[in-house]
Parts: sequence; C-alpha cells; structure tokens
Amino acid sequence: MNLVPSAHFIRDLHKLERGNSRLKEAVRKKLYQLRINPAYPSLRLHKIKGENTYSLSVTMGIRIIFSRLGDDVYLLRIGSHEEVY
Repeated sequence: MNLVPSAHFIRDLHKLERGNSRLKEAVRKKLYQLRINPAYPSLRLHKIKGENTYSLSVTMGIRIIFSRLGDDVYLLRIGSHEEVY
C-alpha cells in the first residue's frame, strides 16, 4: 500500500503539528496501522461520501480523509471533524 499525501493534507498537517507536538507521532502510528491492517479497531475506519472515500480517527478529535485507488491511498485532508467534512 502506497501512501500519497496531497498538498492540502501536508498543509493541514503542518498547521496541526504547530499546536500539538504529540500529534506527529500519533499520525505516524495510525498511518502505519493503516498500511499493516486497515481493519485495526482503533482506526475507526469507515466509508464516507463518494465511491472510494474513507475516514479514520487519529485521536478522538482528529480525522484523516483519504481515498483508495488500487494499491494507492491518497491522503486528502487531516483535521477536526468540522474541518474535514
């Protein structure tokens, strides 16, 4: 599985990391879990709008929105529920 971050995702991530030093490690851990086992319970992975768009939880307040196309995972957004939905 290849993780492909969008420019918007990278911008969102840098903005979030400035306010929370532990978030970087939490994001790294969740993306590792996604690559190893997308069904891992703590990801709380679920399908959202569109055909191949999904959400996973980094923390109770932070979500990652991504889409899948074959073996590629396109990281679209990261932020609070209100920011990414």
